Amino acid sequence: MTGEAFIAFLAEYWLSILSVFCLLVLSGFFSGSETALTAASRSRMHTLENNGEERAGIVNRLIERRDRLIGALLIGNNLVNILASSLTTSLLIGLFGDSGVAIATLAMTVLLVIFSEVLPKSWAIASPDRFAIAVAPLVRLFVAVVGPVSSLVNGIVRRLLNIFGINLASDMSMLSAHEELRGAVDLLHREGSVIKADRDRLGGVLDLGELEISDIMIHRTSMRAINADEPPETCVRDILESPFTRLPLWRGSTDNIIGVVHSKDLLRALAEPNVEPENLDIVKIAQKPWFVPDTTNLKDQLNAFLRRKLHLAIVVDEYGQVQGLVTLEDILEEIVGDIADEHDLDIQGVRQEADGSIVVDGSVPIRDLNRALDWSLPDEEATTVAGLVIHESKSIPEERQAFTFHGKRFIVMKRVKNRITKLRIRPAEEGAPPA
Repeated sequence: MTGEAFIAFLAEYWLSILSVFCLLVLSGFFSGSETALTAASRSRMHTLENNGEERAGIVNRLIERRDRLIGALLIGNNLVNILASSLTTSLLIGLFGDSGVAIATLAMTVLLVIFSEVLPKSWAIASPDRFAIAVAPLVRLFVAVVGPVSSLVNGIVRRLLNIFGINLASDMSMLSAHEELRGAVDLLHREGSVIKADRDRLGGVLDLGELEISDIMIHRTSMRAINADEPPETCVRDILESPFTRLPLWRGSTDNIIGVVHSKDLLRALAEPNVEPENLDIVKIAQKPWFVPDTTNLKDQLNAFLRRKLHLAIVVDEYGQVQGLVTLEDILEEIVGDIADEHDLDIQGVRQEADGSIVVDGSVPIRDLNRALDWSLPDEEATTVAGLVIHESKSIPEERQAFTFHGKRFIVMKRVKNRITKLRIRPAEEGAPPA
């Protein structure tokens, strides 16, 4: 075909060519809108809507019926793609004859892939929230028109899938809300948007419902308590020398907790006229003890602390035996990390050695170690590092025994009776078989 004939062809079919161009633009609009609206952050849209952005509210309402939205956009996209391909084929057949079919197929494939799929979707995924807000009003109008057809198509699809045993009616997420939040926080931490301390705090909040009091309580072997049978002046001295504000009071045996002494109550009592440590009745100033089961989860216990306006509870097992105590501060430390004040004792439970190994007291909680060193040792079956070694080895190890599991080499340094009191932990050697 000569140049003059080609110009004449363009003059005759300019409307059809313009129509193909407009259809390509519409196809790109549908593709980009689908990508942006499915990738848009629902939390971001919710925040923008609360701040008065009306188009964010449109996005939220469109996303609420995601199947109807995607169905309508796919119908629109396929309609314009088929129509553009048909027009182009008709035009090129008139220009090149039968070979115009092959040319039209090749040309439309290139144009649709580049300008109607890759380009708009790449643009949309680069800034999905902004793109979604921009196209939301137009998409809402289109969905309002094509929505009934989309619902009909979705109904047909569901019935066809039901034949093969696939049920789309149960719109249940594979992940819980907490798991989705945790995954988002971990991802943002890896990308550098969230620092480790913030990630740990957010993770601590999400973990409260999964942890029990027994996971964080101060065990009875480490519990500081006052013997009511001791002379009053001895009790007063022990309370004032203690770094703790509240101390359990027992009589006869440590299983018989009869109260909790608050240091402020003690000071008020000593400030009374004619009251001396020698004639003070400790039992009278003690508050009634509060006993809680060791299986209570931390979320419920935190709410109970706030509701009762108390800071300390005695932990008992299913037989009513005292297992230890838990404080409000213990639960808060699961969220914010260790809380130290000017009266706290400096307890060295973890020590970094010059060779890169870590020397750990057996009583150090696994969660504290993970948080301090950014490790991921499992804490489902054991609470302390010593408990983890016993659980994994299925025995009570001897001193100098070593075990390799979870990417670490655990060496028992000291054992007192059946209790592991000190361990050395270092990275497992490449190819070392687990002991």
